[in-house]
Amino acid sequence: MKMKSAESKLIKYPEIPLAQMIVQFCERKGIQHIVICAGSRNAPLTNGFVENPFFETFSIVDERSAAFFAMGMAQQLNNPTAVVCTSGSALLNFYPAVAEAFYSYIPLVVISADRMPHRIDIGDGQTIEQKGVFEPHLVDFAYLIPDVIHSSYTLLENPNQKLISKDASIEEITIKQKEIQGENEKKINKVLNQAIQKSGPVHLNVPMEEPLYGMTLSPFEINHAESPEIIYKKFDFTPFQKQWREAKKKLILVGVNHPQLIDQKWLELIDSDPSVVLMTETTSNLRLPNSINSIDSLIAPMEKGDASFFETLKPEILLTFGGMVVSKKIKNFLREFSPKEHWHVDPYRANDTYYCLSQHFSISINDFFPKFFGEYVLTKSDYKACALFQYRAQLHLGNAYLAQIPFSDLKAFETIFEKLPKKIHLQLANSSTIRYAQLFQIPEYAEVFCNRGTSGIDGSTATAVGASLINQNPTLLVTGDLSFFYDINGLWNNYIPSDFRIIVINNEGGGIFRILPGEKDSPKFDTYFETIHVRNAQQLAKAYGLKYKAVKTNTGLRWALKSFFKPSSKPKILEVKTPRRINDRILLNYFKAMQKS
Repeated sequence: MKMKSAESKLIKYPEIPLAQMIVQFCERKGIQHIVICAGSRNAPLTNGFVENPFFETFSIVDERSAAFFAMGMAQQLNNPTAVVCTSGSALLNFYPAVAEAFYSYIPLVVISADRMPHRIDIGDGQTIEQKGVFEPHLVDFAYLIPDVIHSSYTLLENPNQKLISKDASIEEITIKQKEIQGENEKKINKVLNQAIQKSGPVHLNVPMEEPLYGMTLSPFEINHAESPEIIYKKFDFTPFQKQWREAKKKLILVGVNHPQLIDQKWLELIDSDPSVVLMTETTSNLRLPNSINSIDSLIAPMEKGDASFFETLKPEILLTFGGMVVSKKIKNFLREFSPKEHWHVDPYRANDTYYCLSQHFSISINDFFPKFFGEYVLTKSDYKACALFQYRAQLHLGNAYLAQIPFSDLKAFETIFEKLPKKIHLQLANSSTIRYAQLFQIPEYAEVFCNRGTSGIDGSTATAVGASLINQNPTLLVTGDLSFFYDINGLWNNYIPSDFRIIVINNEGGGIFRILPGEKDSPKFDTYFETIHVRNAQQLAKAYGLKYKAVKTNTGLRWALKSFFKPSSKPKILEVKTPRRINDRILLNYFKAMQKS
């Protein structure tokens, strides 16, 4: 907890007790990064955070972008950040980021100012029912009790309020306020602790009466600020260890995972075990020599072939950890060729993604590995060798195909990933971008992130900008055209670093829909599915103060990338224009080319 020094006595605090309480609790819990959206009802909170030098505050006008911006910082910090808004519909715009934070285990603290309870649903402006708007996607929440000591005369004059009796004395009001303050302290402490313990979004709703702008140099004492309680669960691993040692075919599948999270010792042992096939996604941030790093390159070419390989690949035990998995191919494979056992390691939740979940080890993966493996025993098997032989043979054929294809989405992604700097903070947008990224090798030291909790296109840019302020490496956002235009307000702020880079793959619409079953090149498909457009990013780059370049050939792309990552005074956008009508055919033929193995 930060101790108050003599200098800190000069800090101004909100006069409204509830607002001051929020500010003090955030400081005590180490929640330092505060994103503030413009408004009047949240003025006490805004003033409280801005006036306190402990906090680093950011002003973002658009609430949807602000929430993703805050979430991007929390994603990198592994610590809560807060986003603050005024009352009314402003709060609703936070919801996409709240849902993403919930499914991605990101601690996001939503703090919403509110009108007093007796002013809601009576026809006053900028009021909605703010209770319950996020609850299915929160790890905790508190709808705080309004103060009665602030603006007491206004309360007493209102015939609809039920907080204090109309003839309450000063002494009665003071006693009531003390009760309210104690209850609110306990609620705030619990909610913020839950954000930390469960690594997820929480909501504090803060009703306040006017006047809103008063400040004081006299903070009050906080009496209920207990630290989060850490509970360690114990497991008897003995029967599971026996099954693991006896199994000849074990598959470890890793979803979203933070860089440098796992002790390299365990990864190297797993990589050397002939009975274990390790499958990693781009977002797993794991790249080992004997792992299958492009799952679709193994599965997709075999889907219409001899099922005997899938029978060979079918595991006895499936061990999973990390967040959401991108590959639909591996999901379908494991649902059809179900393992006898599926064990998931995660301190928070376990999803039955493959319809065969049998055990949830609710601990962190770094606690699991040393306790479960202990003295690691290699099991004799040809499981890994068979899988890697098939995988590498198919990749060889795929690379031969890539060498002769025309410029397209697939060729553009190959070139981009080939030319990435060794150390880069890579943020990937959803839809086609993340799926193409799964097909290529990422530099060993690159750090990869993507909003895979809900897999939406709505906040990729804002998340990347927020994350770029925390990550020490230069940031590259790779995004599709629809994702980029959809989240253009993600650039509406004053915080974009000069080494921030954006590559927009512009195929003039939702090109991924051309790969899916259904009619193509009809007015209905063009308008409602592919959503064809003729927009480009040039004027947007100018409006937001970014340098801009466009290319439409592979030669042009290669030349542009030579200087794209060099230091500059402004962030940059590189727009890569690809031919809309051939992208789907080239991608599908890529997988067909690997079927000849």
